[in-house]
Amino acid sequence: MTEFWLISAPGEKTCQQTWDKMMAATSRTNNLSTNNKFNIPDLKVGTLDVLVGLSDELAKLDTFVESVVKKVAQYMADVLEDSRDKVQENLLANGVDLVTYITRFQWDMAKYPIKQSLKNISEIISKQATQIDNDLKARASAYNNPEGKSTESGEEECVSNFFFSSVIVLNKKEDFVLDSEYLITMLVVVPKTSYADWQKTYETLAEMVVPRSTKLLFEDNDSGLFSVTLFRKAVDDFKHKARENKFTVRDFQYNEEEMKADKEEMTRLSTDKKKQFGPLVRWLKVNFSEAFIAWIHIKALRVFVESVLRYGLPVNFQAMLLQPNKKNMKKLREVLYDLYKHLDSSAAIIDASMDIPGLNLSQQEYYPYVYYKIDCNLLDFKV
Repeated sequence: MTEFWLISAPGEKTCQQTWDKMMAATSRTNNLSTNNKFNIPDLKVGTLDVLVGLSDELAKLDTFVESVVKKVAQYMADVLEDSRDKVQENLLANGVDLVTYITRFQWDMAKYPIKQSLKNISEIISKQATQIDNDLKARASAYNNPEGKSTESGEEECVSNFFFSSVIVLNKKEDFVLDSEYLITMLVVVPKTSYADWQKTYETLAEMVVPRSTKLLFEDNDSGLFSVTLFRKAVDDFKHKARENKFTVRDFQYNEEEMKADKEEMTRLSTDKKKQFGPLVRWLKVNFSEAFIAWIHIKALRVFVESVLRYGLPVNFQAMLLQPNKKNMKKLREVLYDLYKHLDSSAAIIDASMDIPGLNLSQQEYYPYVYYKIDCNLLDFKV
């Protein structure tokens, strides 16, 4: 995936001339970027006061909708368990990959009618994104916690009980000392990096630990579950010393009927989750597309509003989408500065990447031309 610069410059005699001049400066001779015209329809301008207020609102809406897009994308990756190829092939906009959608952008007249005011269009997008955000929270909660238990009300304990029940069902009854007045078998979670320490120290964590009684029952990527047998009177001392050594003792009572019920419950929950998987992935695909499309329309709205505020009326500007060559980003910025410095000479002297005391420019990038970045790297891992 990649990064785009969405810019605009005022039309000269014609908008085509503006386009030709930018193309000549950035791609025909020096391969600084791959460029496409970005088509924005004739939107309703409204009053200057409305445009100024809308400029701030759209900046906030841009940030919010981008966060929704990223949340849906990341949850898709979580559900598909970070299978990168599968994730990427499901992150589409209008049935095409994101780069294709952006570079061939066409305003969706059905979703966002241009006869409506700019304010109304922004409100349509805001409601849509909020709905997707709320639905995502509800669906993620239902999928991750099939019983509807919140993380604050013992879900962790419930999961751990299921975990230990299933582990012990897999092991023999002989692994546990049962019905003894004096002895008890404890379960201890040991980080994988501490296996050697556990083997060296477990017999000395309390005075009455049965020698050579530990056994690895189960392990995952991070830790292992060990059993250990000791005298009941030493349990408190053993727990205390184990905690000091970063070993976690789990309270567990061996009860075959309870374990059988727990195992049946786990099977049921697993089946429920599998039933939800297909519909959930379909929902994520559809709503990622909707959120991404909404986000790019916000970018279009921002370019339109900012271009009118900067370049004035009548509306006469060319919106252009640049895909910078990574090696030449600095050079591209310099070329664009030379091309457009006459638009606002005071603005272009200061580069947003420079750290100048007293000027808080770290949160915004301001150039003599209208500029917004579109970053399509939406996932925590790089695809």
